[in-house]
Amino acid sequence: LCHIAQVIKGDNDVLLKGVGDKSAIEEVKHILDTARRAATRREVFHTDFLTPPVLKESMIVLQKLADVKAVAQGGYPQAERCRLSIGHSEVLTNDPNVVAAINISGNFSFQPCSHGDFLGAILGKGIAREKLGDIILQGEKGAHVLIVPELVDFLMSTLDKVANVSVSCTQIPLLALEYEPPRTQSFKTVEASLRVDALASAGFKISRSKLVNLI
Repeated sequence: LCHIAQVIKGDNDVLLKGVGDKSAIEEVKHILDTARRAATRREVFHTDFLTPPVLKESMIVLQKLADVKAVAQGGYPQAERCRLSIGHSEVLTNDPNVVAAINISGNFSFQPCSHGDFLGAILGKGIAREKLGDIILQGEKGAHVLIVPELVDFLMSTLDKVANVSVSCTQIPLLALEYEPPRTQSFKTVEASLRVDALASAGFKISRSKLVNLI
């Protein structure tokens, strides 16, 4: 009990000192408070969907707490936006009910819609951005959307258009998500500098001069 109290009492300033992305500090601080509640109550708490920088910094900070662990869940292995489940290791498990998936289908053959079109249509229904995970485009078929489970029924009953395309929404299991696995290639290179244009030039086989505008 004394050990748990010591962890809970830990100085936020000390724990947050190593956060590299200063824009993420406030969100990480809030997650740290959630971790303390999980330690005292011995319950599992779930965050909203986090951006990659906040997720990374939060995991680093939470590793400093001995009595709580964290699991990131985004619905599929390559998810960028994830929810953190925080709690004691003996009660913390991968919970499939933390993230839900919705298939948005319509005829996008004549009016292709972008990620921003789907995101704008969903946010236009009053859903906060942090309640949404990744949006996986499916070309002419529509898109898969990851969302918090408690908003599934609301989105399915209210979303009827994306841009000018009529759509229908159905909930699908996470195993039915269609996404492209990352394509990777490993190689060795010797560069004179660690500048991003030098490394990207070696990785993508594009001249440094052409990379400048892309960067």
